[in-house]
Amino acid sequence: MLDGAAIAAHGDHPAAMRVAIEIVEETGSTNADLLARADAATLARPTLRIAMHQTAGRGRAGRSWLSAPGSTLMFSLAWPFAGPLPRLAGLPLAVGVALAETLAAFDVPVTLKWPNDLIKDGSKLAGILVETRIAADQSIWAVIGAGINLLMPDQLEQAIGRDVASAPWLAQMDRNRLMAALLDRLAAVLADFDGAGFAAFSARWNRLHAHQGQTVTIEDGGQVLHEGRAAGVDDLGRLLLDTAQGRIAILSGDVSLRAKGG
Repeated sequence: MLDGAAIAAHGDHPAAMRVAIEIVEETGSTNADLLARADAATLARPTLRIAMHQTAGRGRAGRSWLSAPGSTLMFSLAWPFAGPLPRLAGLPLAVGVALAETLAAFDVPVTLKWPNDLIKDGSKLAGILVETRIAADQSIWAVIGAGINLLMPDQLEQAIGRDVASAPWLAQMDRNRLMAALLDRLAAVLADFDGAGFAAFSARWNRLHAHQGQTVTIEDGGQVLHEGRAAGVDDLGRLLLDTAQGRIAILSGDVSLRAKGG
């Protein structure tokens, strides 16, 4: 079972040590919980909120995040930033670097799909949702939600309706140790990001790029907006796409990336 004191005891990064840790059996959405407190300016310090089960988990672009109790590690981390708000555009990609590097340290190698997915064996292992708020006291908060598939029961995969990855090796670990490692790396990355922005992480992201050099399409609501060869990301976190008309840079927004033919 997850335990806040045990997570804190396993961690050792100074930035992680100032994070308040909350664990609940069930909630609608950990992101929604923390966003409400950011709106009300009642977050006194960085806060990690973990739910054993979410009944209304959310993914990017308003999609639902489906999970089964005990099969997914789901958490949100509220973190204050100096801003300005547009500077946080590359934050989901930096978070992807933090999660991917942590999992690699536990012998679970993954790649990154722009802008916010972790890929294992060609399928999605984890997703990231970053939402921002300017609180009533004008402080800037990012609430970073993540869901990592540890196990994938057949019934859940059928409900999701597509192939998804899992990491049974992680499911056998002490989850307090796993969560502490994730929090340590996230705290380190977020502290660096606040000072240097995404430029400090673009090379690390590109080394993990799942579609580097592949032909992909960029879609919005099923409509193809662009097609070209993926050439990594720039220092702002924009996807660089080599098209027939030349290289373009794409902001994430609500668009989706698809491998050509996938």
